[in-house]
Amino acid sequence: MALEWLETKTVDGATVREFTLHGGPRPVTGVLWSGPDAKAGAPLVCFGHGASGDRHQRPIPRLAGELAMKHGYFGLALDGPVHGRRQIGPGGRAAFWPEWEREGTVEEMVRDWRMALQAVAEEPDVGAGPVGYFGLSMGTIYGAPFVAAEPRISVAVLGLMGLVQKPAHYAPTIKAAAEAIACPVCFIVQLEDELFNREECLAMFDAFASPDKRLHANAGLHSHVPIEELDFSVGFLTGWLNGDYPPRAIMPMMSE
Repeated sequence: MALEWLETKTVDGATVREFTLHGGPRPVTGVLWSGPDAKAGAPLVCFGHGASGDRHQRPIPRLAGELAMKHGYFGLALDGPVHGRRQIGPGGRAAFWPEWEREGTVEEMVRDWRMALQAVAEEPDVGAGPVGYFGLSMGTIYGAPFVAAEPRISVAVLGLMGLVQKPAHYAPTIKAAAEAIACPVCFIVQLEDELFNREECLAMFDAFASPDKRLHANAGLHSHVPIEELDFSVGFLTGWLNGDYPPRAIMPMMSE
């Protein structure tokens, strides 16, 4: 596998490096964020984008930039299989829906993610530090199987997705992935989600094997995630990746 580094630019102080990973069955296109204080072996967060965007879709730049500048983290985002610099046809959701119907799409995207994570970790200035994951909607469609398959991931923020029945080849895949995820998880749900209903989403939350899983449910449609969820996600990811998240304390029952 070979990383080809392309354009490098500075965004609000963070270094943003575009790359293409060659040597696999297909090129993998992505971007790596880092801050001026980044040190090899620092935590890295993988970001999966939604079906309507690419590796730079909001809120990825905001989250990756904050983690890089304030916490010294690396951020890694890849284009989806028909998105960004790998765009097929119109790209976005119009290209994604038929791609999702194709058997093998999940396995291929998980392979892309694992190869890219390994290749970046082998770069001397990045190293193999703790790894987290953030991805909503399509970022969970592909991200949950990736989190389930990648032992280096120790915390994840997922959501805007559920245990769907279609596509038929995908239904058992997402169920098995949820049941295999044992790391701490924050799961974000929009209660009026027009793409994935609340019953599907709650079923996925129930299926997670993690003993520490948080359900954040908000009123609104699929894309109406409150900004405060981004702030919580940063604290959730950094708390676990830094190793200083407080043990879960349960309030004792109040006496009557």
